Amino acid sequence: MKTVQPGPRAVPAWLRQRLLRAGGSVPFLTYMEWVLHDPEHGAYGSGRLSIGPHGDFVTAPSLSAEFAQLLAPQVAQWLERLPRGAPLALVETGPGEGQLALQLAQALQAGWPHLAERTELVLVEPNAGMAERQRRLLQASPLPVRWADFTALATTPLRGVVLAHEVLDALAVERIERRGDHWCRQRVLLVDDRLALEAAEPLAEPLLSQLEGLGLLPLDGRRPEGWRSELHPGLAPWLAACAGALAEGTLLVIDYAHEAHRYYAPQRSNGTLMAYRLQQASDDPLRDPGHWDLTAHLCLESLNEAAREGGWSLLGSCRQGEALLALGLAQRLHALQSGEPARLEELLKRRESLLRLVDPAALGDFRWIAFTRGGPTGGGQQLPLFLSQPEV
Repeated sequence: MKTVQPGPRAVPAWLRQRLLRAGGSVPFLTYMEWVLHDPEHGAYGSGRLSIGPHGDFVTAPSLSAEFAQLLAPQVAQWLERLPRGAPLALVETGPGEGQLALQLAQALQAGWPHLAERTELVLVEPNAGMAERQRRLLQASPLPVRWADFTALATTPLRGVVLAHEVLDALAVERIERRGDHWCRQRVLLVDDRLALEAAEPLAEPLLSQLEGLGLLPLDGRRPEGWRSELHPGLAPWLAACAGALAEGTLLVIDYAHEAHRYYAPQRSNGTLMAYRLQQASDDPLRDPGHWDLTAHLCLESLNEAAREGGWSLLGSCRQGEALLALGLAQRLHALQSGEPARLEELLKRRESLLRLVDPAALGDFRWIAFTRGGPTGGGQQLPLFLSQPEV
């Protein structure tokens, strides 16, 4: 993916009016929520962004169905351990174009028809523009499909598996910056009809307590004036709402994530926030608002603590490359070597897609983090297939 340099920061009329009504500036968290999820102007809310090799950015399901086919045995294992005969749900949150949901539904129907016959697809999609694209694609689903939010699902909690694939990195973040003896909140403001970032008011509780838990307090000289990063206040409410929608089952988070000592390392002086559009990357979050995807990596300790507070128990985690190898990727690559020579172009394309899934410089550096609730805990809990073998 090509990296582009910061460009003009002209303000679209809708954003200018909204900033003026707010007094000329808003916390970065509010700005990120607007430019991603506003139903008319947001990159996701309007359905403007597209996912795939010819879209704004690539995800594993957009490369081929192989990712879903490798993941399907793990999903089936988790569904199998739920009460026999009970209705089941495969829930995908933030399902993008709907490709992963469709591919998993097809894989379950083909490989585990006894599970498929009592499983429904449930899509949790807050953005109407994306949901419309999903509805068109999922007309081909072999499983019944419905759309709902966590609040509606909490009235009759489900049993099943929840997938959060490249979702939590799009939750709006607080940007923090060191100024003197304080951690300050970054705000987006209007300056001569252009957008700018400023370090504004000092952070207050509960963000200060979170900083202390992450080792960022007390302040010292390792993170100098102007050092910036992100906090993730949206994780706890999201995980609590997700737990309320699931009476029993498993949550699998697949996303870029770092341990706190790497996430907040002194040399990472501008955090992890990035913008993506048309297969290009930029570290300027103010560029062409509403037309770029904005993401920030997860901090593993923050994620695990928010999950614990929300009622989840950690099953385990590993990198995507390790997970897919445990789920049979090496065997798939080996099988391609014995393919028919007449299909060489197709086989090479499949091989390239599979290798991208485990390439540490590409999608292989994703983390898989599994949580459970409502069922056996401790020694009675069945490990994920991707952790049932020694890690490589």
